[in-house]
Amino acid sequence: MKIVQPKPFTFEAGPRAVLLLHGFTGHSADVRMLGRFLEKKGYSSHAPIYRGHGTTPEALIQTHPDQWWEDVVAAYEHLVDLGYSDIAVAGLSLGGVLGLKLAYSRNVKAVIPMCTPMFFDNETQLTKGFKQFATEYKQMEQKTEAIISEELTSLMHGSEHLFQELGQFIEEVRREVDTIYTPTMVVQSRHDHMINPDSAHYIYNHVEAEDKKLQWYEESGHVITLDQEKDKLHDDIYQFLETLDWDV
Repeated sequence: MKIVQPKPFTFEAGPRAVLLLHGFTGHSADVRMLGRFLEKKGYSSHAPIYRGHGTTPEALIQTHPDQWWEDVVAAYEHLVDLGYSDIAVAGLSLGGVLGLKLAYSRNVKAVIPMCTPMFFDNETQLTKGFKQFATEYKQMEQKTEAIISEELTSLMHGSEHLFQELGQFIEEVRREVDTIYTPTMVVQSRHDHMINPDSAHYIYNHVEAEDKKLQWYEESGHVITLDQEKDKLHDDIYQFLETLDWDV
């Protein structure tokens, strides 16, 4: 079975832009509905796909966080090249970590981390999430259970270095959160079983922004952008963006 590979997207609708960043093992579909919603509200958006994502699990474990960061910087520069000078960033999970790094590394209008890990005491959950992703991908390839089991064993062994690097990357960003002064909206779902929800409190308490808020969603899980409260999330993000002091 041939699996159609996802693509980045750019929705141009107005002079204000939002960079949308997907999660670990995810791709642009994580944030596509949010992009379409913002488009209807007059906001432009762009969502990249980091190297190794949106393809096979074997391809994913051949990449590393520094490459994903390079891809995010390139996506930011893509918006700049299109003529956008006011750019906010919203990221899910790993995308939130990358978005926070962008907030203290580049000029952004605001940062919206969603269900974003700040501690790596959740390695078991992230590893479990990768294994689930790999299993589902191989099922879509219509492989037998025996082949899937054999390939998963090899994948999990081969992914150990990636999780070590991912933990180091999260720790690096966590140490720099208190250098963020840009307006911040921290989003966290109550039923998030993938990351430690104390991460939300950590981000909120340590960013130095005067304009900051912590928004909880009581009925959602980790991939909050696709969960049952997504419509409320979309509107809350829009309302937050509308409070910012945009130049355009």
